[in-house]
Amino acid sequence: MNTELSIITVNYNGLDDTCSLIDTITFNDKMEVIVVDNGSIHDEAAVISQRYPHVKTVRSELNLGFAGGNNLGIKAASGRYLFLINNDTLFKTFDVQPLINRLESSPDIAIVCPKIRFAWDPQPLQYTGYTPLSRITLRNHSIGYGEQDKGQYDTSHATPYAHGAAMMVKREALEAVGLMPECYFLYYEELDWSLMFTRAGYQIWYEPGVTIFHKESSTTGIDSPLKTYYVTRNRFLFASRNSKGIYRLATYCYLFFLVLPRDICRYLLRRRSDLANAALQGVSDFCARRSVHQQSNLK
Repeated sequence: MNTELSIITVNYNGLDDTCSLIDTITFNDKMEVIVVDNGSIHDEAAVISQRYPHVKTVRSELNLGFAGGNNLGIKAASGRYLFLINNDTLFKTFDVQPLINRLESSPDIAIVCPKIRFAWDPQPLQYTGYTPLSRITLRNHSIGYGEQDKGQYDTSHATPYAHGAAMMVKREALEAVGLMPECYFLYYEELDWSLMFTRAGYQIWYEPGVTIFHKESSTTGIDSPLKTYYVTRNRFLFASRNSKGIYRLATYCYLFFLVLPRDICRYLLRRRSDLANAALQGVSDFCARRSVHQQSNLK
């Protein structure tokens, strides 16, 4: 395998963002860039191929979701290291070698994430690692979120979860653990995938030697019914896949009797009935999915 690094990004009706990202990448003969056009209305893969002949494109006629699109890119990749990065991100200085060095520093490290800052002024921090999830509320926080970058998080460290906007994965670890779970479609995939790696005995690290800048939610919208639907549904789905026994029951009660009514009241007070309906639909669809799953297990 001659390719050391495969950079994979998923494009969904985001041609301008994707081109802006490609323009910040410095190419060399040991890397490849793969763009997965994930069901865009127009064939944006063809446009990207014409503009950037050195970029490999994969066209899916259907929107396969975040995990499905990335998995399609992974299957097309030949690199020893696979850097999954959102198309709404930018490099100011392209040098990903510190991420590779971190992966190579230990056979136990499977995923490494860079420092992530928001792209808008004054470019505050978004991610410098995560705290662990609470067993019942499934809440955690991104370390340094919203703070100005004054070098206070410039020490690399292990972290429980990778950030989906930018994560470099070691191929041999990925082949041992498996592809990203596609049942979520949007949101929570990288948390679930992170747990798949840690349960297999691997580590995830934060490496501040590389910084990317994230526009965030340019595809789904910062406060959209689409995002509300999937975040609501996938909270329950994540609990069903990763919690057990009394903890799972406690999480369901917390989400259904506290979080859902609180969120709906907040949306209605803001006169956003579309968001309230999206949240209710998310719970309804999770319950319907779980019912079908249980019935299929009984056959």
